[in-house]
Amino acid sequence: MLVLGIETTCDETAAAVIERQPDGSGRILSNIVHSQIEDHAPYGGVVPEIAARAHIDLLDGIIRGAMTEAGIGFAQLSAVAAAAGPGLIGGVIVGLTTAKAIAMVHNTPLIAVNHLEAHALTPRLTCPLAFPYCLFLASGGHTQIVAVLGVGQYVRLGTTVDDAMGEAFDKVAKMLGLPYPGGPQVERAAAGGDPKRFAFPRPMLGRPDAHFSLSGLKTAVRNEASRIAPLEPQDISDLCAGFQAAVLEATADRLSVGLRLFQERFGAPSALVAAGGVASNQAIRGALQAVAAKAQTTLILPPPALCTDNGAMIAWAGAERFALGITDTMEAAPRARWLLDADAVAPAGYGKTRAAY
Repeated sequence: MLVLGIETTCDETAAAVIERQPDGSGRILSNIVHSQIEDHAPYGGVVPEIAARAHIDLLDGIIRGAMTEAGIGFAQLSAVAAAAGPGLIGGVIVGLTTAKAIAMVHNTPLIAVNHLEAHALTPRLTCPLAFPYCLFLASGGHTQIVAVLGVGQYVRLGTTVDDAMGEAFDKVAKMLGLPYPGGPQVERAAAGGDPKRFAFPRPMLGRPDAHFSLSGLKTAVRNEASRIAPLEPQDISDLCAGFQAAVLEATADRLSVGLRLFQERFGAPSALVAAGGVASNQAIRGALQAVAAKAQTTLILPPPALCTDNGAMIAWAGAERFALGITDTMEAAPRARWLLDADAVAPAGYGKTRAAY
């Protein structure tokens, strides 16, 4: 099975070709990602209009490159998959429309992929992994703990009630004057800082649910930064180290609760899996290793290049769905919001949260 995958939900324009064997194993034949970081850096964040226009300009060439690198023609494709959401709607429209055009011209099945499902299934591309497993999905737009029971079968166990983890890292970086994208900058600065200098809160620590909250922690960093301004380089490193340490401790606690809830509802998971751009953070990877060891389960971390947005994850999710006979029609619609667990509801008692979307 050969599947072309297209990813345009945010500021990466990406295309890839993967091969899926009858035994369920996969192989990446090409995976081309163009980051728009330089386009958005002057604004300190992703500008949807700029992102959509860049996708229009770049996508055809990137698809051509992915097909050439894979050494195949469109006639050899088993299916074409595109991220149909959630994401910035302009970019989603570009990718999905392009996939529809390819599918129509070459009479190839179309698969409209949920971007979050692609993250959830990526570990099965890189190593043998049986269902069910527990997923920690952390990115600029999402922070969730999900029970992955099978392809298309997801139960959300925990979510953020305000900021996503990657969003919090980026906002802290911006308030401290660090370059965009902020997450890697905070990690680098934290490496030379004192994590004990500032007494930052550990949000949601000890709660019986598995939800996250990062807005208050972000505010605490801003308050301390304002108190000691003007900031010296060491101040910035110490603030980043304290912020990251608080995130690590809160994440470990939230994941421990999530794994317990998973065990109670579905039995022992085959593994704890991390996905999303934040899973590239080495300190967070270390914290996840400790959580998995304490829970006596295996930790699976895809390569960093497959944690951030890419076409291979979209192609693989398409292949997993196509193997089950699941395809979509040309009526498949782009979606700015698309819950992975269709039955998930906003956490009670927190008002209107990110989970409501």
